[in-house]
Amino acid sequence: MSSDWFKRRFLSSRSAAGRGQEAAQEPQWQEREGRQLLPLPYRRPKFLRGVSCSEERQSGKRPVRCPPRDRPLQWNTGYAEVINAQKSEFNEDQATCCQISIRKKDYGKEDDQEWLILCSTEYLTGYYWALFDGHGGPEAAIMASNYLHYCIKQKLEDVVRSITEDCPPMHLNGQCVCQSDPQFVEEKQIRQEDIVIGALEKAFQECDEVIGQEMEASNQSGGCTALAALYLQGKLYVANAGDSRALLVRKQSIIPLSTEFTPETERQRIQHLAFIYPKLLADEFTRFEFPRRLKGDDVGQKVLYRDYSMQGWGYKTVEKDDLKYPLIHGHGKQARLLGTLAVSRGLGDHQLKVIETVVEVKPFLSCLPKVEIFDLMVQNIKEDDVLIMATDGLWDVLSNEDVAQVVRRFLEENKTDPYRFSELAKCLVWKARGRKDGYYWTLANNTPASYDDISVFVIPLHNKDEKLGLCF
Repeated sequence: MSSDWFKRRFLSSRSAAGRGQEAAQEPQWQEREGRQLLPLPYRRPKFLRGVSCSEERQSGKRPVRCPPRDRPLQWNTGYAEVINAQKSEFNEDQATCCQISIRKKDYGKEDDQEWLILCSTEYLTGYYWALFDGHGGPEAAIMASNYLHYCIKQKLEDVVRSITEDCPPMHLNGQCVCQSDPQFVEEKQIRQEDIVIGALEKAFQECDEVIGQEMEASNQSGGCTALAALYLQGKLYVANAGDSRALLVRKQSIIPLSTEFTPETERQRIQHLAFIYPKLLADEFTRFEFPRRLKGDDVGQKVLYRDYSMQGWGYKTVEKDDLKYPLIHGHGKQARLLGTLAVSRGLGDHQLKVIETVVEVKPFLSCLPKVEIFDLMVQNIKEDDVLIMATDGLWDVLSNEDVAQVVRRFLEENKTDPYRFSELAKCLVWKARGRKDGYYWTLANNTPASYDDISVFVIPLHNKDEKLGLCF
């Protein structure tokens, strides 16, 4: 579908009439220092209720923000966030937490309905949490936080008949054109959850395309990562595109439920795109990877290298073009992509800024999310089993083991606190933010704290059906 719904829902109603002081303070379309303002008003997640833009800009202060206690999130989910240490004017993280009411598709009716206020369980109800980490500004993250769950709802409604049957039918209308259709589906081992995964993948693709269109139309660059969790029919689906992370913490184990995207993990895909579209390299970069940047003395020598088709390494004779700046170099989190700090591919990352050159990247560079499934119906879920979702501001300074240790100790010491999951989210943010020591922020062990935006969800998995909370 086109972005018409998005434009009608979020871009056409910019009048402040009847919206009070909050609307009057929202930035409108205008030029500021040569840069267009974001097409959507900058604000914090709706469920924070009351955090103003002016509070974000308090120089040098990094207060931890949480939802009000009288408006709990679904499942009594805990949430906390803190802005970066003056790295950017705005907090570039965004978050969404809501129910998704999935109804039978009634074709022929207008699909642009204000479904966010409809929380009936007429057919299926899903529960959704998502984090978005903006790059190059908060614009793409704001759009994704407003739009991705709508895309997911729509894609699930398109296939709702298949995800409510034990064996998905070959034809969506239930017809059996070939008597062997059920057998072919069984041989391919296609299950209900595969249909849900496909819906999530298609939703990410559509959301990415819409963001790309809107960013291009408003002459803006940047993008965002996306980490989304969907609970549906007893299963938890975690879809990730970027370097945020989801971690299931249990009493005796930790289970990673997301795979991070980094220039190193995405190396072959990026190199392949550079091979297909060499103009993206602006004749300044080489797509080949070498252990180090080559020098003039290497010309004519056989050196280690690898290309998009290679998992291993080989040798090639160095040519003059190989002396150009490498597309990817370094390792892991600190790997660099096109000379800039690693920016994991995610929703709306349609441009890469290369030193002084801007290389335009079309939507074909967008990648599908990686989806992990955790079946709560077959697991023996305990009271203190929680899913931790957080942006990279947390994981940059705390390991999985560090987080698990904090979680277990905190929940053991606060068994009777009705707000303990919210307080745990706050505790994790505090741990990663550290304290200000003069100009610097440091952890308890005097090592550098996180200077990035930090956003954390703590989602309790025990007795989930008794903790529905509010719908937004």
